[in-house]
Amino acid sequence: MKILITGATGLVGKAITKRLHERGDTVHYLTTSKQKIESAENYKGFYWNPKKGEIDTACFDGVSGIINLAGASISKRWTKSYKQTILSSRLDSLSTLRKALDENPTTDIKSFVSASAIGIYPDSMTTLYEEDETAVDDSFLGEVVEAWEKEIDTLKKFEFPVAKIRIGLVLSMNGGALPQMVKPVQYYAGAAFGSGEQWQSWIHIDDLARMFVHVLDYAFNGIYNGVAPNPVTNEKLVTCIASTLKKPLFLPNIPKFVMQTILGEMAYLLFASQRVSSKKIENTGFSFIHPNIMGALEDLLVDDAGTQTSTSASYTKEYV
Repeated sequence: MKILITGATGLVGKAITKRLHERGDTVHYLTTSKQKIESAENYKGFYWNPKKGEIDTACFDGVSGIINLAGASISKRWTKSYKQTILSSRLDSLSTLRKALDENPTTDIKSFVSASAIGIYPDSMTTLYEEDETAVDDSFLGEVVEAWEKEIDTLKKFEFPVAKIRIGLVLSMNGGALPQMVKPVQYYAGAAFGSGEQWQSWIHIDDLARMFVHVLDYAFNGIYNGVAPNPVTNEKLVTCIASTLKKPLFLPNIPKFVMQTILGEMAYLLFASQRVSSKKIENTGFSFIHPNIMGALEDLLVDDAGTQTSTSASYTKEYV
């Protein structure tokens, strides 16, 4: 197969590309940086500029599936201008793809899968969210994901099926939130946030990559939650990280106002609670390699020799 990926150089995109290459597929990818364009036998880059609606339509040549991951990271301070960047980067990317597909043959495309986020679900300590939930979180993230998914839906005009994967907290030591959570624990400064009772619906990076490929292969329509079967509270997650690293936790929980002072509105990410179900994707025949938090953390934080992973290496801040 030949698959086109937007956002292929980010955390999730790299994992999906690795998965596709392992089974012999070719990846075309779109990038806004001409310096990132490569041209290998199984990995070929094409330039685009979604802000201007520009795209090299040669990216579609021979492509049978499209995975859309494009969007600015939400892990930067939410200034007024950057909030607009978060939203427009998602909408402009989809708009540019749709217009290009309007002007090019699409008969060979069998599946379109786009990233979305569980941030659309309302903040709740008690509700277990499934994909048919219609309520939207009353927050900036809720607004972004709602607009994002409406833009994804504009691709339903084509004959190929369109699927959305609402991604939860992605666990990887190559980027995202986990290295930032591990580092204070390693230096004996780990602590839960707020009450620590807020739910965090997480997923191991390898399972998320497998899920995207699964949905792509079977050309599913509709929405699927990209989370593992067993969400945990923030306090449980921090405790499990400490247990895996064999480090003590003795500091009190960090109050909300402290993080709001440091991070501003972005602190919402640390305190929002979304307990999300994975039943729908499991009912399609998808099985998780890492369904439980301790097993996932041991895989990510402990090498085969039993040595804990260091956070001293540099990493990319990509958190969808």
